[in-house]
Amino acid sequence: MKRVALTMLVFGLSLLTQMAQADWSPVKRLTWNPGESCFPAIAVDSSKAIHLVWEDDTPGNVEIFYKKSTDGGTTWSVTKRLTSTPEGSYAPAMAIDSNDAIHVVWGDYTSVMSDIYYTSSADGGANWSPVKILTNTSTWSGTAAIAVLPDDSIHVVWEESLPGNIDIYYLRSTDSGASWSAVRRLTWTSGYSRDPAIGASQAIHVVWTDNTPGNSEVYYKKSTDGGTTWSVIKRLTWTSGDSYAAAIAGDAGDTVHIVWKDQALGNAEVYYKKSTDGGTTWSVIKRLTWTSGDSYAPALARDSNDILRLVWHDSTPGNYEIYYKSGPEGGTAWSASQRVTWTLGESAWPAMAIDSDNNIHIVWQDDTSGNKEIYYRKGN
Repeated sequence: MKRVALTMLVFGLSLLTQMAQADWSPVKRLTWNPGESCFPAIAVDSSKAIHLVWEDDTPGNVEIFYKKSTDGGTTWSVTKRLTSTPEGSYAPAMAIDSNDAIHVVWGDYTSVMSDIYYTSSADGGANWSPVKILTNTSTWSGTAAIAVLPDDSIHVVWEESLPGNIDIYYLRSTDSGASWSAVRRLTWTSGYSRDPAIGASQAIHVVWTDNTPGNSEVYYKKSTDGGTTWSVIKRLTWTSGDSYAAAIAGDAGDTVHIVWKDQALGNAEVYYKKSTDGGTTWSVIKRLTWTSGDSYAPALARDSNDILRLVWHDSTPGNYEIYYKSGPEGGTAWSASQRVTWTLGESAWPAMAIDSDNNIHIVWQDDTSGNKEIYYRKGN
């Protein structure tokens, strides 16, 4: 019996390891610019077209650019410039609704301070709506995140320095971005609430980092009525280091997954927890990386088979490279890590989307060429 049990254990570990080893396409370079192409965001529509936005300072100041692929990442359209501002547009985020309309938000310094701006495309990226300013304050607004509910309402969160410290704010649109609600403040703390991430299923789930305890910890709140009312804030981490850069993924029901990086052990590692009752209670923390370097910038997605997909960048090789692992059975177990890039430069800040065939599409920035460019790889 012991031999049988040992055999089954070895088989299970072998199977789990194999699950990590996604088959990856060759790396494809998507930009060739004299400036810096950075911080990509990616989304896939119902026809499996892949949409990409990023910031680029080739025009002399930072602007937002866009391109797409309609053949699974094999070929890509020419680059389209989405912003033309006198100051700078940065850090785009993107979501796609059930009608395949593309919604993009970003920070922009055109006004006195940074504000949040928005544009959309209803025809697959061919044409874009006039740019709309969503915030108009005398202080800094930035680091926006966006999500779309099944009813196609659009929900945006960002960090705002209006009260003298930094807190999280929110607004929504129920008419495809034509009009927007009044701004709602979600946090009131003595510390800094920063780096919000948002996920939408039947509810709206928001996570962020706050340093009120003295170090940075991850916090959470939700709305079950489309953003009209919000739950009390729930603290999700208690560590001796800084917990931040949280990412979130949900399913069509009540399960919510989050990952983040934590420096309690001296170097940054990626951790995970989930809730199966819509954020009311949460699992114990699970550590996902054990490296001699720093594991940063986790991005998380869930496929239709309830397998979680995770990418991040890690400095263990001596420079930053992109890594991947999977969490079958809704994150109950996690596979071994798989290295995705081997470069002479820094491969960093990955973003990821999953299509309806459960193919994995990742983009990141890499400076091997001498300046930062956007690269792409597909996994299945």
